[in-house]
Amino acid sequence: MTVNQKKFPPCFADLESVFPMGEEGLRQTPESCMPCCYKTECLRKAMAGKGGIAVREEMVDRAYASGMVGFFERWSRKKALTARKQGKDQS
Repeated sequence: MTVNQKKFPPCFADLESVFPMGEEGLRQTPESCMPCCYKTECLRKAMAGKGGIAVREEMVDRAYASGMVGFFERWSRKKALTARKQGKDQS
């Protein structure tokens, strides 16, 4: 029986490699990832992990700082993200 396994590059789903913090304080995918055929799957897998929750917390904080969300919306989102983080730790 043959198993069809994909050969992923060593950086696959490593959040700091595929979605690092840029010079302006925003995360962006590096140019070296653009030609990779696994880039979408890789980024999705990276964001599904614990690091993805931290990135989402960064996004909530930026939205609050820019006035896009209010205090209660920020509090609610951060509470939901913390619950997800604690739920993943227990699994």
